[in-house]
Amino acid sequence: MTAAYLTRIVPDPRSPQARRDTRTAVDLHRRLMSLFPDNAGPDPRARFGILHRTEDTPTGPHLLIQSNHQPDLTKLPTTYGTATTKPLDTLLDALRPGLTIRYRCVASPVRKPGATTRAAYKLPAVVALTGSAADEWWLRQADSAGLKITNLHAQPLDTAHGTRNPHSGVRQRIHHARTRFDGTATVLDPQQLRTKILEGIGRGKSYGCGLLSIAPARTQPQ
Repeated sequence: MTAAYLTRIVPDPRSPQARRDTRTAVDLHRRLMSLFPDNAGPDPRARFGILHRTEDTPTGPHLLIQSNHQPDLTKLPTTYGTATTKPLDTLLDALRPGLTIRYRCVASPVRKPGATTRAAYKLPAVVALTGSAADEWWLRQADSAGLKITNLHAQPLDTAHGTRNPHSGVRQRIHHARTRFDGTATVLDPQQLRTKILEGIGRGKSYGCGLLSIAPARTQPQ
C-alpha cells in the first residue's frame, strides 16, 4: 500500500513570505512544491501525490497538505509559522464497508460542452458548475469513490487564481472555480475510496482543489 502523510502548516500572519504565498494559488503551489525533492520528473505533484487545501479557522488560515512522500519542513522560512506531519495509514487501513464517515472536499466542479454546443454558444472548453449542478457532480464523484452520500452541504468559495510562467515563456492565467462539499457518507468500497483519497478528485489539483478528507463520523475530517 502507498504511504500517505498529512501535514498541517499554521502560517504566522507576521511572516511576509506566508502572506505572499496565500495571495494567489500559484505562489502557494510553488511554496509547497519546494518542500519536496527536485528532479522528480515531468509531473512532480503527481509523483509525490501532493494535494492541498486552505482551511479557514478562527485564528486564521491553516494549510493542509497530503502527500505520499514526507515533506522537508526545514525548507520553510524560519519565521513562516508552525508545521507538523502525521501518517494517514492507520486511518486508511481502518476503512471498511458500512463505515459512516464525515467528509470534506474543496473541488472544481465543471463539465465539458460538446464541440457543437461549444461552437454554437461560444462556450469555454469547460464550464464551472454551481448550485444543484455542482451537487450532482459531487454525487457522481462520490459514487466513483465508493461512497454513498447521506448528507451534503455545498458552499461556493473564492476562485483559485494566479499567473504561471511555464518554460514556453507564454504566461498562463490560472482560474479554478471552487466549491466546498461537506457532509456524511457510508463507505461502500474501501479500496475505491482509498484510491480517490490518494489521487484526488477533479481539476485544479495543483492549486488547492481535489483533496478529499475523511474521518469517522464521531470526529471531524482533518
